[in-house]
Amino acid sequence: MKGFFITGTDTEIGKTAITAGLTHAWQQAGRRVAPIKSLAAGQSQDADGRWVNEDVSQLHAAQTLGLSLDEVGPLQLRTACAPHIAARLEGRSIERGALLAAIRSTATKADLVLVEGVGGFRVPLTEAWDTADLAVDLALPVVLVVGLRLGCINHALLTAEAIRARGLVLAGWVANTVDPAFGHVADNLAALAAGLQVPCWGHVPRLPDPTPAAVAAHLKDFPL
Repeated sequence: MKGFFITGTDTEIGKTAITAGLTHAWQQAGRRVAPIKSLAAGQSQDADGRWVNEDVSQLHAAQTLGLSLDEVGPLQLRTACAPHIAARLEGRSIERGALLAAIRSTATKADLVLVEGVGGFRVPLTEAWDTADLAVDLALPVVLVVGLRLGCINHALLTAEAIRARGLVLAGWVANTVDPAFGHVADNLAALAAGLQVPCWGHVPRLPDPTPAAVAAHLKDFPL
């Protein structure tokens, strides 16, 4: 399986928008890309009455392989909270083997897979398995989305340390503006670059309409 595991410095820092942007960019370069939201908590009903997660819908709309919503989002939970809690509320269990099999099955339909995690790098899924373990199981190089706001340098460096401690390769990082009032951006980007010591794949500003194409316009230096 060739591709990347997309993680972030926290929840709500734009992992899905960046994953959709990377999907668009690689598709424009001629790649057959499968974006997968490994698991998602929080669903609402769409116009057809289907319960679907917003992140899954966003990734589904970005891809051109004709994947189903279930292939893009193999495990969706109804309540917007930590996945292990959402699963417990529904009387469901998160099955490691089944989830990995679903991700790998969808990956066979593409030549590049982008597996987006949930929340930050270490989110519990079961008592003995978290999203860091998921990344290790998939054995994909990691892309770190850094949400630009106060504290981001510390969060990014700690996350990079955790990624490398698991024996994973940190392939690159993307700076995503989550706080438009965040100051000293250039200085923060320089500190992040010095600390992370891997290529920066782009700096995405606060966009009024963060479509995959709009995000992709700010991405660069990612491997084709």
